[in-house]
This record gives sequence, structure tokens and C-alpha cells, in this order.
Amino acid sequence: MNKPSASDGKQVWQLVKDAGTLDLNSVYSYIMLCDVFRDTCVIAVQEERIVGFMSAYKRPDQPDTLFIWQAVVGSAWQGNGLGKKMLRELLSREENGPIRFVEATIGPDNMASQRMLMGLGEENGGQCHITEYYPAAYFTEESDHEPELLFRVGPFTNNSLGVIR
Repeated sequence: MNKPSASDGKQVWQLVKDAGTLDLNSVYSYIMLCDVFRDTCVIAVQEERIVGFMSAYKRPDQPDTLFIWQAVVGSAWQGNGLGKKMLRELLSREENGPIRFVEATIGPDNMASQRMLMGLGEENGGQCHITEYYPAAYFTEESDHEPELLFRVGPFTNNSLGVIR
């Protein structure tokens, strides 16, 4: 697990594109995430190839909350807990020590991401609250987008000291 750099953006974009399960952003946005938000993003590398990526940011309105924007694992590496390992890496970083909550919006059919966040709460004594956050009506009809559920997990304490497993 590593912090990404700007030069990783193109490979991250390709990973997200190949997965086909997430909204694909521009290459520029992944370059920017890997550069400007590197402290709250993580890449998993296998044989010099990026096989997993998680982007996140600290919410400006709630600085103790880490919002997971996207998490993707290459198909050959799915089912091995790589998503949870990337999340643990983010939460173990010293610069993310003040994080007490983790949030993500997740589609109702994305069971892997739902299990990852619910498991985080179970393993670390935090509650997982789920609410409808972005209804389908917010999205264009052409996108055929499902509603997004907000998963809020926490509170956690002293995650920089290893409380988050």
C-alpha cells in the first residue's frame, strides 16, 4: 500500500475504466486526486501495476470525517479483502489521526462496499448508520443511476495509535 503520486493518475483512470462499476472521471481528476489528495488516497501495487485505488478526503464541514469517494479493486484481486486493507492504510496514517468517522455513499447493489464499511464498524466498536442521501431523482434519466445511500461509521478514537484495525 502506497500514497499515490501525480504520475499514477493515468493508471488509476485505466483501472477504474476497466472495472466498469464506478462513474469514470477525467484522467485529470485522477491525476489531481493522486497529487493534491495523496494523504487521503491509497494505491495497491502488485508487480509494478496498480491493482487497487481508494480516493477519499476530509470533509471541509466535518474535519473529523473521512469521506471515501471511490474504491476499486482489479477483478483478479477481488475477494481478498484488498478494499479493507486500503481503508485501514488510510486510517493508520498519522496525518489522518483526527478521523473519528468514515462516510461513503454507496449504491444499494454494491454489497462489497457495504460489507467493508459495516465490517469496519463491527471490528472497531463504531456504529454504522445508513440513510438515503442522493435519491435517484437527483441524477439524469440517461444515467439510469440508482439512489446513493450514505454510510456513516464511527465514532472511533485514537485511530493513529492503531485502534482502527
